Amino acid sequence: MDLIDNPAPGSNTPEFTVSEIGGAVKKLVESELGWVRVRGEVGRVVLARSGHLYFDLKDDRSVLSCMTWKGQVPGLGMMPEEGMEVVAEGKMTASGFQSKYGLNTQRLAVAGEGALMAMLEKRKKALAAEGLFDAARKKSLPYLPDVIGVVTSLQGAVIRDILHRLRDRFPRKVLIWPVAVQGERCAPEVARAVAGFNALSPGGAMPRPDLLIVARGGGSVEDLWGFNEEIVARAVAASDIPLISAVGHETDTTLIDFVSDHRAPTPTAAAELAVPVRHELMAWLDGQDARMRQALSNGLTRRGQRLRDLERALPRPDSLLDSPRQRLDTRAARLGPALMTGVQQRKVRLADISGSLRPATLTRAVAGDQRRLGERAVRLGPALLRAIGVKDERLKAQLRRFRPDTLARETQERRRQLNIVSRRLSEAGQRQTAAWQSRIDAAERLRRTLGYEATLERGFAVVRSAGVVITDSASAKKAERLEIQFADGRATVGGQSAKPAARKTPGKKPPEQGSLF
Repeated sequence: MDLIDNPAPGSNTPEFTVSEIGGAVKKLVESELGWVRVRGEVGRVVLARSGHLYFDLKDDRSVLSCMTWKGQVPGLGMMPEEGMEVVAEGKMTASGFQSKYGLNTQRLAVAGEGALMAMLEKRKKALAAEGLFDAARKKSLPYLPDVIGVVTSLQGAVIRDILHRLRDRFPRKVLIWPVAVQGERCAPEVARAVAGFNALSPGGAMPRPDLLIVARGGGSVEDLWGFNEEIVARAVAASDIPLISAVGHETDTTLIDFVSDHRAPTPTAAAELAVPVRHELMAWLDGQDARMRQALSNGLTRRGQRLRDLERALPRPDSLLDSPRQRLDTRAARLGPALMTGVQQRKVRLADISGSLRPATLTRAVAGDQRRLGERAVRLGPALLRAIGVKDERLKAQLRRFRPDTLARETQERRRQLNIVSRRLSEAGQRQTAAWQSRIDAAERLRRTLGYEATLERGFAVVRSAGVVITDSASAKKAERLEIQFADGRATVGGQSAKPAARKTPGKKPPEQGSLF
């Protein structure tokens, strides 16, 4: 550290600046402590919008601030939650400008199985409160699925046990989505696999499974922890395809077991739940067929006997027709006289009606109709005149509301607005044309300034031979013919007659700048 040049009078104690003290503390903390492992309870947790993670570690007496930068978060191993007991590893550091120190946490692990169980219980209560464990939302398993999707690792005996059991019981099509079944990649890969199977379209190129199995062998709580993550539980709860969880042994329990539609104690048991035994199904079908045949035969026998019993109880056909035949004969005998009587009655009624029809009666009826028609014709004329008068009054009222001068004023106002818009459009066009002309003139001046013709006006010249620019005297001596471009034109000289430049002698005027002779 550098001392301040002017210490206080009468004191030999060195003085430091605030920045020097802060820098010294930072160096001391980082050099003396370095990489440390700290155990404590997680307090406040903040994930900033920048991606940096800030949280506190505390015990019964002190609080330690921890930070994990955005690029270090993926390698942290787990996200801290308030109330969780963890072991944090990282480097101690200090902020000189704020007089604060903290732990740059780079790895984080749960401190012991008891803390894991406490965190699991807390997470289980939160998901249960949302209704993800309700029995009402669980779907029934299909009796005989066509396609079965399996989410597991390709290494190990789990996938072989499932395929072997399916092949023994009832061979089905199996789609395998390989995932990591432990470690940091387990939870996101299992969640993506479940969502991926659900995203398949029914009837597409890749068949959509009718049933899903998420399987893994046994292990410790830490090995199975990926299936306790909230992302896996929510992905399984959101699955539209019925799902069987077969994680660990029969005594192992994970969150996926509570949200799945059915839990199997082992992966082999999951395969047994997925499909029935083919031979047992065939034997059951044979038994059902025999029972159906026996039931059909017994039913036909009973119905035949019943039909014969009913046949004996029915009367003979002749006895059934005797009474209707007697009624038919009686009515046939009565039909002829009834027809004659009806005709006579109708003749009498017709004679009565025709007797009242006389020409005088018809004449009176026609005269009455003509009289009524005349009366209505008399009333029709005044009614038409009144209607015409009403329509004429309406037309006159509309004509009184019509004002030509109002129309003229509106036309004049519209013409004035049109002239204003036309004048503004013309002025804008002139301004734009002037701006374009100014830009063209500036570009032309820039072109002349950057071109070599402006250099020629200052006394320089361009020498060419056969169209090629000559830039040294050796090339000029070899050329048979030289073309020299000046500002006011071009001149051609022979290559052999060109003489080298004269030496500068005292008293002799040197050639002008830019000239070769």
